[in-house]
Amino acid sequence: MGNESEFKENSQAVQSHLSIIQSVIQRMASNSSSSKAWCITLVSAILVIVADKGKPEYAWIAVIPTFLFLVLDAYYLGLEKGLRDSYNDFVLKLHSGKINSKDLFAVKPKGSQIKLFFKSVKSFSVWPFYLTLFFMIYLAKRLVL
Repeated sequence: MGNESEFKENSQAVQSHLSIIQSVIQRMASNSSSSKAWCITLVSAILVIVADKGKPEYAWIAVIPTFLFLVLDAYYLGLEKGLRDSYNDFVLKLHSGKINSKDLFAVKPKGSQIKLFFKSVKSFSVWPFYLTLFFMIYLAKRLVL
């Protein structure tokens, strides 16, 4: 089964492998979205409690979960990008007829995870969201609380 010619686009092993990678990519995208939702929920709750207690100096506590969720979100986006690259490389190998059994069922992101993380931190889907949230925390401390 290690023969390259055995693996074609309609092969059950190839289809299963692609399906597995697609589901992991979808999970990473979902985790990224959930990170943003949880971040807003937690930061909002912190700001409501701070406002209720009348202690505006404690509004900066909301920066901690915001930063942690930024890191988590960038991690998920980096993994997603690495897995999409891995998926695309697999498809290219498949079309060129260079697939072998070692290529199947190995779900690893392509590239260095650290590089993928830092590239994701700079991504457009991370900074506008979290910068806006940091700015809202600042405004809440200065104007509302």
